[in-house]
Amino acid sequence: MAIDQSPLGRATSYPSQYAPELLFPIARDLSREQLPKPVPVFYGFDIWTGYEISWLDASGKPSVAIAEFRVPCESQCIIESKSFKLYLNSYNQSRFASTDEVIQRMEQDLSAAAGAQVAVQFFALDEYLPCNSVKGVCLDQLPLDNPLYHPDSSLLRLGEGAQVDECVYSDLLKTNCPVTGQPDWASVIIHYRGRPIDHQSLLAYIVSFREHQDFHEHCVERMFADIMQVCLPEYLSVYARYTRRGGLDINPYRSSAPGRQPETVRLFRQ
Repeated sequence: MAIDQSPLGRATSYPSQYAPELLFPIARDLSREQLPKPVPVFYGFDIWTGYEISWLDASGKPSVAIAEFRVPCESQCIIESKSFKLYLNSYNQSRFASTDEVIQRMEQDLSAAAGAQVAVQFFALDEYLPCNSVKGVCLDQLPLDNPLYHPDSSLLRLGEGAQVDECVYSDLLKTNCPVTGQPDWASVIIHYRGRPIDHQSLLAYIVSFREHQDFHEHCVERMFADIMQVCLPEYLSVYARYTRRGGLDINPYRSSAPGRQPETVRLFRQ
C-alpha cells in the first residue's frame, strides 16, 4: 500500500472493538531500493515494545500487559506504527477467553500484515526489564566541527592500529517521520570486528541523520549498509533503541551474522 493511504498525519477515531483490518503494511523494498549497491546481506528483526496492552477477560474485567513483538527483517513489509497503535487499542474493549487467545490473535494478524511469522510475548508489569545502560564506549563527548545533518557515508573513515572487536554507542541519534516530520529519538549501538573505525567520524555520521526523514527500520538498514560498504568490517551489527510514541517503541536490529541476538537492554529513555 502507498504510504499516503496510511493513517499517519490524519485525524482518526480510536476503535472500541477488535479490528485487525486497521493494520497498514508498507513494503520494505520501497526504501531498500535506495540503499548503496551492492546491498550487503543482513539478518535480524524489528523489536517492538507495547507498554499499553489491555483487553477484557471473559467476565469483562480488564487485563494489562507489556508485550514484545519481533518482526523478522526478511518479512515483505513493515507495519506502519500509527496503524499498529490503533490495532492494539482495538483490544481495549474486546473480550477474550484467555491471554493465550489474545497472543494467538496478535501473532496471526501481525504475521499476515508483515508477510512473515511475527513472535509475540507478554510480560506482567512487575516482571518486565528494568532500565539499564549500554556496555560499550560512548561517543557523545567527542567534539564535532560544523556537523552535517543529512546522511553522508563519506564522513566515515578508518582509524589506525590493529583489528579490534568493539561496541560503541551514541544517544544522539535523531531521525524524522517521513510523513509527519515529527522527530524520532534513539540510542544506536554498533558492534563490529575489523579494522578500527575512527570514533569521531562515526559520531559525525550518526549525527548526520538528524534531519533525515525515513522509518526507523530503514534508517538502521541505511547505517548498516553504509558502514559495511565503507569500513568493510568482518562482522557488524547496528541496533537502534528508539523512544516510545503512543505506547510503542521500535528497536530495529541488523547483523551480518545469522542467528545473532542483540543485548537484552531497555534504556533509561524507554
